[in-house]
Amino acid sequence: MATATVVERIAEASVGQPAPPEPRKPSEFKAQTDRVEKLAARLEKANDPETRATALELVQSVIELHGAALQALIDHCVATPEGERILDEALQDNLVSSMFLLHNLHPDDLETRVLRGIESVRPYLQSHGGDCELAGVDNGVVRLRLHGSCGSCPSSSLTLKNAVEEALFQAAPDIKEIIAENAAAEPTAPSNLVMIK
Repeated sequence: MATATVVERIAEASVGQPAPPEPRKPSEFKAQTDRVEKLAARLEKANDPETRATALELVQSVIELHGAALQALIDHCVATPEGERILDEALQDNLVSSMFLLHNLHPDDLETRVLRGIESVRPYLQSHGGDCELAGVDNGVVRLRLHGSCGSCPSSSLTLKNAVEEALFQAAPDIKEIIAENAAAEPTAPSNLVMIK
C-alpha cells in the first residue's frame, strides 16, 4: 500500500528528530478562514450568475476533495497503533484540529475537547486561587462553574474568565457560547462561638 508507506515514512522520519514544533496559534486558522470567507463573499457578488455558480461549485468541490483525502488519511492512521499515535500528535496542532472540525472528521466530541481545554488552563486558574468545572454541554453551549477567586473577586474574575474562554475556544473552536456562573460559596463550618446579647 502506497499510502501506508507514507505513514511509515512519517513515523520513521520522526524517530530521533527534535520535538515537534509548538502548536500553531488559533489566529493562523482564523486568518485563513476569514480570507476564504471574504473571497467567497466576493464570488457571491459576481455579476455573471454562471461564473458565480461555477466558482462556488469549484470551491465546494475542493472542500469535498480535501475532506475525502483527510478521511483516507485518518483511515490509514487508525489502522496501526503507530498511526494512531501520529494522528493524536497531529491533532494537538490547532490548525490540523480545526481542519478536521471543518470537515466534521474530528475524532473527539465537543465535551472531550472542552474538558481538554479546561485541563490546559487549570494550572493558571489554580495559581490565582481559582478553578472551574464543566457543568454541561448542550447544542454547542458550554456551561462552566467558576470556583474560588475566579468566581468571586471582581477584579481578577474577568481576567481568569477570559483565560478560560481563550483556552476553550482554542481547544474547541466550534463552541457556540460559553456561560460561566459562579459556584455557590462553600458553606463554612459552624462556629463554636456563642453570641452574647
